[in-house]
Amino acid sequence: MSDAQAALKRRPSEKEGDERHEAIYRAVSDAIVEQRLKPGARLREDALAEVFGISRTGIRKILQRLALEQLVTLTPRRGASVTRPTAEEAKDVFDARQLIECGLMPDVARRMNTAAAAELREMARQERQALRSGQQSVAIRLSADFHVRLAQLSGNATLAEFVERLCSRSSLILAVYGHRGHLGCESHDHDDLIGYLETGNGERAKAFMSRHLKAIEASLSMVEEEENVPDLQQIFGV
Repeated sequence: MSDAQAALKRRPSEKEGDERHEAIYRAVSDAIVEQRLKPGARLREDALAEVFGISRTGIRKILQRLALEQLVTLTPRRGASVTRPTAEEAKDVFDARQLIECGLMPDVARRMNTAAAAELREMARQERQALRSGQQSVAIRLSADFHVRLAQLSGNATLAEFVERLCSRSSLILAVYGHRGHLGCESHDHDDLIGYLETGNGERAKAFMSRHLKAIEASLSMVEEEENVPDLQQIFGV
């Protein structure tokens, strides 16, 4: 057992407990995005508690957090399972993103400044690097973070929060139905979008965002797999 794995199992202080729960949350979330935990896979509280060496109560809180992000589905008397997005749900999510994200682009363009553009370009660079390095889950998360940051720059906190939830669902959809090594769009798309925003051309940015989201949706291969029972010890190695 590695030092990191041993750290997950030792008895923590309150502060360490919070950090430990965050690490477990991230481990389960990454396993879902990376498809080590398949859509529909059952997530038994007792099995996860044993794997990570924490109480079922702690695991329950983590699963509830994942359910709020719609990565996990909680069903009475059945428990938790990895959310299985359908083709219809994927379409609904991308339709919602079209309405909201495209509509925000003129506001983002008006508020764009040098510092914000530099921040976005760095995020785009990290995303490309992660993809080149084969870190698919990291690239998906960074792409989602980019879109969330764009929404935040619009100045509308309520819509930005909604975009964050939509991007979380999109990450699962892309991880499950997308193609490894590719995020469904050109690697330079985000940089091109920043260019339009920097020049204050909100309408061009709006049109580009629409094409960008349509390209991602069109790249999805909606093939559903049968439900399975995952080997948690093998997946998490703790």
